[in-house]
Amino acid sequence: MTDQDPNPSRGGRKRDASRDAAILEAAIDTLGEVGFERMTMDMVAARAGAGKATVYRRWPSKEALVLEAVAQTKRDQVDLDRLPDTGSFRGDMLALFRPKSVTETERKLRAVAGVATLLSFAPGLSDAASDALTGPWVAANRILMERAVARGEARASAPVETLATVIPSLGAFRSLVQRQAFDRAFLEAMLDDVVLPALGIRTKVPSQPVSPSDPKE
Repeated sequence: MTDQDPNPSRGGRKRDASRDAAILEAAIDTLGEVGFERMTMDMVAARAGAGKATVYRRWPSKEALVLEAVAQTKRDQVDLDRLPDTGSFRGDMLALFRPKSVTETERKLRAVAGVATLLSFAPGLSDAASDALTGPWVAANRILMERAVARGEARASAPVETLATVIPSLGAFRSLVQRQAFDRAFLEAMLDDVVLPALGIRTKVPSQPVSPSDPKE
């Protein structure tokens, strides 16, 4: 079910960009509380303390608003201009991970569930939804992988464009389908078992202590 303005504004007063953050935040909270099907633009406008016309000047439909709100939460999680630089790709990726509170994790999962519902009504938006959910993280992964290649840590022939999508895409699957949070254990498993080997980065395996009964050479 869509929620489109029957009389979209044409021309007129320029939108107030300062209202965007409050409206997007209200959209995420409303989506989490009532779900995509029951969510309306009126609800979001009321929650944000904005006029309905203000909301429609920026987002012509409920679908567009939800996708932009989800994309903004992802952009807020990673600053592409201030990515960590620990000297190793694995260290950079782990430094990029920031644990979230239980409340924030639940809020995020509810929002992602709303996107899943949106796609059941509008499957044609799957590409836009994928970009909203993973776009900023794919960009961050790509930058960190390119750094690893440049310093000789990763092999020059590594398929960076493909590998940059692996962890964000599997993370989205984990949230959308499995309804589980993206935690550090999941990130470490993806790095050590999938991404690092594909990049040609050797991980250090802890040495096994030799017991007194082991034969000596």
